[in-house]
Amino acid sequence: MSGFLEKIFGVGAGGKGGGKGPSPQEAIQRLRDTEEMLSKKQEFLEKKIEQELAAARKHGTKNKRAALQALKRKKRYEKQLAQIDGTLSTIEFQREALENANTNTEVLKNMGLAAKAMKAAHDNMDIDKVDELMQDIAEQQELADEISTAISKPVGFGEDFDEDELMAELEELEQEELDKNLLEISGPETVPLPNVPSIAIPSKPAKKREEEEDEDMKQLVAWAGAGEQ
Repeated sequence: MSGFLEKIFGVGAGGKGGGKGPSPQEAIQRLRDTEEMLSKKQEFLEKKIEQELAAARKHGTKNKRAALQALKRKKRYEKQLAQIDGTLSTIEFQREALENANTNTEVLKNMGLAAKAMKAAHDNMDIDKVDELMQDIAEQQELADEISTAISKPVGFGEDFDEDELMAELEELEQEELDKNLLEISGPETVPLPNVPSIAIPSKPAKKREEEEDEDMKQLVAWAGAGEQ
């Protein structure tokens, strides 16, 4: 088996291949090529087995010697086919193991490169300098907030007013508005009626009034007497 693998990888104990062997990628590719070659050999042997079996059936009892020779060849082909099956299984297992090892190697190599890159990045960093930088950033942020607050405050250019006086005027305006609203709720003002004249109306004389009453009585009596007749 070792000689077979030496032929595959091109290395040997004392041959020209001694020294540095192929890379994992090259070895994997050679194993795949070998698998392809053995698969073709399998197909060839399977066809030969079918041909020899057909020949044995053809000769049968007519030519027993020829039939027996065909069966012997079929047995040899079947033995070779079984050997190739075992070899393919071994090569497939070795190829998968080599692929896994190659993957692990690449992963470890990349992890090592990443660790070196991280170390190189941290070589230029000092934790004390980082703390100082963060403090500077915090101070500058606090200063920026103070500047923003100062800028946002309203500023009166040449407008110096007495706050108490302004508040008193505002209260007067509010009271006027309140009074106006109360008047609107109570309804329109009542229109005043004209005053009664203070001059007394002259009354009729008492004597004249008695004469008029007597005259009325006379007319009433005369009306009654006329009714009786």
